[in-house]
Amino acid sequence: MNIYIFALMGLILGSVIGWFAPISIPANYAPYTSVAVLAALDAIFGGSRAALERVFDIQNFIIGFVANMVLAVFLVYIGNLIGINLYYVALIGFGIRVFLNVSAIRNIVMTKRL
Repeated sequence: MNIYIFALMGLILGSVIGWFAPISIPANYAPYTSVAVLAALDAIFGGSRAALERVFDIQNFIIGFVANMVLAVFLVYIGNLIGINLYYVALIGFGIRVFLNVSAIRNIVMTKRL
């Protein structure tokens, strides 16, 4: 249970720092940043789901975290080069995965409580 407290504290601290940090992202990089953040959220929720299912592997999580972000940004970049807007495809794909992972987490938590 202590690991969840540290994770929650890290999430809160990171959110506060991110909210008050004077960092602005140029508009040209906004699609890449949003896709990278959504890919990172997908990896985080997938890792949380794996932890609740007792199959979490830190190496798999780190490789998936970095690979998802890099691949998502790369695909959006290549799409922009060839004139195809893959930004929306990546957002829809990762968005669906995030909602599926959150739904699975909710089901796991609810069945453990009942």
